[in-house]
Amino acid sequence: MPFSTSPMGPELVGLIPAAGRANRIAPLPCSKELYPVGFRLEKNSQGKRPKVVAHYLLEKIRLAGISKVYFVLRAGKWDVPGYFSDGSMLDMHVAYLIVNSSWGVPCTLDHAFPFVQHAIVAFGFPDILFEAPDAFATLLARQSENHADIVLGLCAKRQNPKCDLVDFNSDGTVRKIILGTLDERVHYSWAVAVWTPVFTKFLHDYVDRHHSRSEYVEELSVGHAIQASIEAGIRVESVVVSEEPYLDIGTPDDLAEAIRRETGS
Repeated sequence: MPFSTSPMGPELVGLIPAAGRANRIAPLPCSKELYPVGFRLEKNSQGKRPKVVAHYLLEKIRLAGISKVYFVLRAGKWDVPGYFSDGSMLDMHVAYLIVNSSWGVPCTLDHAFPFVQHAIVAFGFPDILFEAPDAFATLLARQSENHADIVLGLCAKRQNPKCDLVDFNSDGTVRKIILGTLDERVHYSWAVAVWTPVFTKFLHDYVDRHHSRSEYVEELSVGHAIQASIEAGIRVESVVVSEEPYLDIGTPDDLAEAIRRETGS
């Protein structure tokens, strides 16, 4: 399925969902994306400043040469734009889209469709930390080389049945996303992704088909949408970016571990 590009190639944009309520670690004094877990050096300053969770993801996106990012926020999370502002602290251009209601991350992401439908999207969760500074650069290189519709960045799997496991061939082609169960034969889960307008359009149609969530018991995730795209014939590939499991700071244990790792305390 072709997609249109400009003579200079498609635009590269970052896309970050931030509409959740952080119920697993509530109450917090701020949005979980802004919880400080480490320190950063500020330009023109000899001192350290707190480094919030989402800063790590934005850094990785910027290292891949991407300077434009959209956050999709739930109404009321005004501290996120209040903190990152226009993105200049990371030499980026950051914009904010507001979603008044959402039945899950696919629905949240689809609110950006009018803004990203012709772009190559670099996607990540702002509450996940992983060891791979060059992850997005690696995924973009793989996508450019093989022209895959989606390229997933894999980390060693977590012992958590809620994470998405990735079953893939020796060449990285993804056979299946395994959702909601641990499988000892599969050793990696995905943490980040790069995708083309092919998947952006598929996601838009997927959300449209599931616009009413009343008949579903489980919440549909991005993993559900990617698995549906595989079944529809969309080309999904993968690259291992880290042999360490990622940390999900939306859980109390991982939040404590992230603080310990980043501060040494």
